[in-house]
Amino acid sequence: MSNTKINLVSTLVLTINPRIHFTQFGVYQMEKAIFLKRIRHSDEEMKSFQIITDQYEYRKKLIMKELKENDIEIDKIRVVLSQGGLVRPVKAGVYEVNKKLFSDLKNNLHGVDAVNLGGLIANSIARELKDAKAYIADPVVVDELDDLARVAGHPLFERKSVFHALNQKSVARKHAKSLGENCKDLNLIIVNLARGITVSAHKKGKVVDTTQGFDGDGPFSPIGSGTLPMGDLIKMCYSGKYTREEMHAMIRGKGGLLAYFNLSRTYEIDTLIEKGDEKVLFIIEAMAYQISKSVGAMYMVFDEKPDAILITGKFAHNKVITDFITKRVLKIAPVHIYPGDDVLDALAENGFMALRGETEIFVY
Repeated sequence: MSNTKINLVSTLVLTINPRIHFTQFGVYQMEKAIFLKRIRHSDEEMKSFQIITDQYEYRKKLIMKELKENDIEIDKIRVVLSQGGLVRPVKAGVYEVNKKLFSDLKNNLHGVDAVNLGGLIANSIARELKDAKAYIADPVVVDELDDLARVAGHPLFERKSVFHALNQKSVARKHAKSLGENCKDLNLIIVNLARGITVSAHKKGKVVDTTQGFDGDGPFSPIGSGTLPMGDLIKMCYSGKYTREEMHAMIRGKGGLLAYFNLSRTYEIDTLIEKGDEKVLFIIEAMAYQISKSVGAMYMVFDEKPDAILITGKFAHNKVITDFITKRVLKIAPVHIYPGDDVLDALAENGFMALRGETEIFVY
């Protein structure tokens, strides 16, 4: 994107983060948020939509209504940017929403998730505005894997790259900036503690290996079971007790801490930990133990000692969890905590990088 004739001081960037039960969005000026909003959606409200991507026009209208009612100068919005969805594997960066990208998201061609709504909503909003364009940035399917990391152990299978690309890339840049360096000069292991958990090896700016929490690979998490004992899992699949959908939910959606305690949200887990229940602390430590094993595995990816281990995500604010991990992995490299998983801020960062011409706009 050329910044010719663009007054960056007055230019606005609209960022969108759609999830199952809410749509979060923000308006940014000079990378500072000037308006933030979260619209919640009830199950009753959404039951009329046959598939989740059918919701994009409905959610778009709610966003536009809020922008107008709060006197946002929508004619100054030049970039409408969303977290990328489940599209085909791509390299990291910013992508303009073209017909092919829109079609893949709309038809859930590479998987079904609320995140697919983002590019659809962004495109619909941008089409209403005078000078705006729609983009996605660092979708969860960013693929920079080393070829060795793809080998699964059987020719019918291949390991895939699905991880918290947007947040991990943003945190890597933030850490590098704090050192006065470029993330392309650092070797980092990044642990993303959200409702799903991914652990990734960032080798000189590229994620050459990662756990794949979306389909169950790696440590268990608040809603995911992680890598389960394979023999027992196969037996359960053919036991006749569970449907295919129930098995998928067991792996991701109703696994992990949710299966153990019927709770998975950040404040719920915090409350359980604060109570000091021995069983709760034992399972939390077991989760940290599995995370630490994944960190150890990523350590072996590098030819030299990593520069740092970064722990980020919504659960990174919980000192009990981060301490459990830190005490095991500190022997590998220094540990730095970056609490939170601010999708909107990370998107705004990408939006202004695009406006300043600091990042290439890729074609999907």
